[in-house]
Amino acid sequence: MTAYDDLMAHARQTEALSQISGRLGWDQQTMMPRGSNAQRSEEMAALEDVLHARRTDPRLGELLDRAEATDDVAAANLRELRRDYARNTRVPARLASELARLTPLAQAAWEEARLADDVASFLPWLEKMIALRREEGQAIAAGGDPYDALMADYEPETDSETVAATFDRMRPRLVALREAVLGADSPPALTGHFPQDGQLRVSRRLAEHFGYDFTRGRIDLAVHPFSSGSGTDVRITTRVAIEEPFNCLYSTIHEVGHAAYEQGVGAEHLLTPIGRGVSMGVHESQSRIYENQIGRSRAFTGWLHGAMVQEFGALSVADAESFYAAVNRVTTGYIRTEADEIQYNLHIMLRFDLERDLMRGKLDAADLEEAWNTRFMSDFGYPVDRPSHGVLQDVHWSVGLFGYFPTYALGNVYAGCLYQSLRADHPDLDAQLAQGDTSAATGWLREKLQRFGALRAPRDTIAHACGFTPDEGPLMDYLEAKFRALYRL
Repeated sequence: MTAYDDLMAHARQTEALSQISGRLGWDQQTMMPRGSNAQRSEEMAALEDVLHARRTDPRLGELLDRAEATDDVAAANLRELRRDYARNTRVPARLASELARLTPLAQAAWEEARLADDVASFLPWLEKMIALRREEGQAIAAGGDPYDALMADYEPETDSETVAATFDRMRPRLVALREAVLGADSPPALTGHFPQDGQLRVSRRLAEHFGYDFTRGRIDLAVHPFSSGSGTDVRITTRVAIEEPFNCLYSTIHEVGHAAYEQGVGAEHLLTPIGRGVSMGVHESQSRIYENQIGRSRAFTGWLHGAMVQEFGALSVADAESFYAAVNRVTTGYIRTEADEIQYNLHIMLRFDLERDLMRGKLDAADLEEAWNTRFMSDFGYPVDRPSHGVLQDVHWSVGLFGYFPTYALGNVYAGCLYQSLRADHPDLDAQLAQGDTSAATGWLREKLQRFGALRAPRDTIAHACGFTPDEGPLMDYLEAKFRALYRL
């Protein structure tokens, strides 16, 4: 056994335990009895104690010093192991345990507060989470930017200044396009009553058409849709609003994009450091291209229109073209996950700036609601009507995912690049999508990107797949072309 072999044996066991921890989180959000939060908190803390000890074991440092890479796969595994070891050894075991113990309790408190529109009841939990994450960021950064240190957990090899510069280039074009679209005649919305069972049947059909393997996964309901797991156990969730079926259907497609990435990683990488998505930005590129460029395309919505008529009967919109317009309708609204492709990125920019200030100590939990409402009014031009449409709408801060939000917009940028290359390689894609056949698109993504897992760094993963260095240009060109045509601008 070489040092590398010893490392990989240790890593596989650690990853298996991590998957168990993730399954506990999935259970909490889908099936766990509401009265079990306190016990689950202790279970999560106990498991985190074990994981942290394994991830910071001094023997790992010795093995990493001696290990040598014999090929690209070994080099990538060592890259991931060395980065994780450097990060984890800077976080005290006590802090890791406290965060694991707090997370399920804070999430439960957020769910109750969101339902009641009661910010005050959630603030004590949020204050604790912010304090612990600030401490964690400062420990990892070792004198550097604590927000950058936390963001690296989700998007390695980038920093907030680079992201902010990208957002600054995107914002003027997004705002100008939004103003032009909102000044034009708006197409009719899809209205009606769409029973839960019917929505879930269509949701399952969509998952199957996008290649989700139900022998290695399942769909459940959750307050906030998410994907969980890797390898041979990748689960997704969706949610249902009886009068808003697109919420369910496109949440499903989005989460299938995440799940397809994990299911698509080569079996030879299972439970290894590179046997997962390389970053959340790359992960979001998959969920967003599945949801938007493919799922909201004129061709695919033509097929989806037929599936909806088959399930629910005649719809309020006249035909497939009107259905396409309804799917892509741009309107004022509050909810990020329901936002159109133009305004979605503006929602992310708001959250990015606020959470960066939170982690840098420039903003405190007590002032967050006011800061949110002020910024929303400035960015969107109308006031937030209630907390569940504002500062309480997202689950992320309740579970401490500070640094995660920018990856959504980065995922859109990456998806724009991938879609440009996909279209070049498959000029007849629309004919297949019109039949509900996504296999050319999903197969291309699996071959070009998903099967490699974390073999390459995030931006290198996108560059390898699409053939050029990623930037925001293809995304912005796609949005301009799509919505100017749709709104006849």
